[in-house]
Amino acid sequence: MHKVVIYRAGGYEQLKLETHPAPKPGDRQILIRTEAVGVNYADICVRWGVYESARRFVGWPITPGFEYAGRVEEVGRDVTHVKPNDPVFGITFFNGYSTHVCTEADLVWPKPEALDFEAAAGFLVVHLTAYHGLLQNVVIRPGMRVLVHSAGGGVGSALVQLCKLHDLHVTGVVGASHKVAYVRQLGADAIIDKSTQPLWNEAKRQCPDGYDLIFDANGPETLAQGFAHLRPTGKLLVYGFHTLLPKQGGRIKYLKAALGMLRMPRFNPLSMTTENKGVVAFNLSFLFGRTDLLQAAVKDLTAWVEAGSIAVPKVRSFALGDVAQAHRALESGETTGKLVLRTAPSS
Repeated sequence: MHKVVIYRAGGYEQLKLETHPAPKPGDRQILIRTEAVGVNYADICVRWGVYESARRFVGWPITPGFEYAGRVEEVGRDVTHVKPNDPVFGITFFNGYSTHVCTEADLVWPKPEALDFEAAAGFLVVHLTAYHGLLQNVVIRPGMRVLVHSAGGGVGSALVQLCKLHDLHVTGVVGASHKVAYVRQLGADAIIDKSTQPLWNEAKRQCPDGYDLIFDANGPETLAQGFAHLRPTGKLLVYGFHTLLPKQGGRIKYLKAALGMLRMPRFNPLSMTTENKGVVAFNLSFLFGRTDLLQAAVKDLTAWVEAGSIAVPKVRSFALGDVAQAHRALESGETTGKLVLRTAPSS
């Protein structure tokens, strides 16, 4: 099999495409011959050596990648819900950038017919992240006002759609004008283009009384102001710190990152109590053991995509050997929707 291996932290040059023997599945495992695998911003954090679950549980060398779609090649003796050649999609605790993925049976599901392999490969991580943040971390009510940062990206796109599915009012924030039409198409009620509008002045103008929920993966650039723009009982939901990392082709500036960490807001529980505001933070890679949450989420998400209640994600694909180009594109901040790597042999 072919897979991408990273031996030490760094730039695109650390992404090595290698040949290795395919693993043998254990009793409760499944070996999948992948057709495509998803690319997520977390993979860039892994490459730079700053992704905590990768550092804590794997180390170097590591194969990044959390999601895939393909066909079952072999099943362990205790696996009954899928069989060889079945089309499936799923998540994996790293090791995704590969032509073959061996993973726990509980993390593999039949592929929805509404999704082709590329769309399926880029579906689960962003939608599970959005689902967990919106539907497993807070209580929602129709009409709630929600601000979604990076609304044109993978998780942001999923959040906009899930919010509208549950009758919430969504303001989507984008960083470039060419993303406005895409986010409007997803159903956002209002859009703030940071490249032409002052973010927080516009956010306050659109929602003078404050927001019920704000989803933020930016980091110190926006967290404090986001908390200030919550209404009483509002929640700031944090799932990333992208502004601490370099842009396309750059290198980590450790002094800048350290200063960014120093600027990270400290939320005082006493003040939070008197203001009736809260902060919730989560990372999907630390929840792979909560199969109860994952199974419930995939059941709902599959039903919604099959019913057409949420749109098939916009996908841009690259060959597995062009993984550096995919990382470069994602780091640029110019992409919309999802990026995937094609892993099936060219016909």
